[in-house]
Amino acid sequence: MVELLVEFGPCLRKPHSRALGSGLFELRPRGKEGIGRVFYRFVVERRIVILHGFVKKTQGTPKKELNIARRRMKEVQNG
Repeated sequence: MVELLVEFGPCLRKPHSRALGSGLFELRPRGKEGIGRVFYRFVVERRIVILHGFVKKTQGTPKKELNIARRRMKEVQNG
């Protein structure tokens, strides 16, 4: 999945990736362990910063996990 992200950058969309707004994106891998989610953002010159990842246990994305990613995104933006 990361190779697809590197190849297609911000043009990668569902089912592999989804934009969550304000520059935050979600990578949507599936594996033997379950459905994973990896939050990331793009920075200068198509650099990708992985902010947070977890294995989903519920239908929706838990707010706790999303809040962790948003907090880390602010840390990256503020240097």
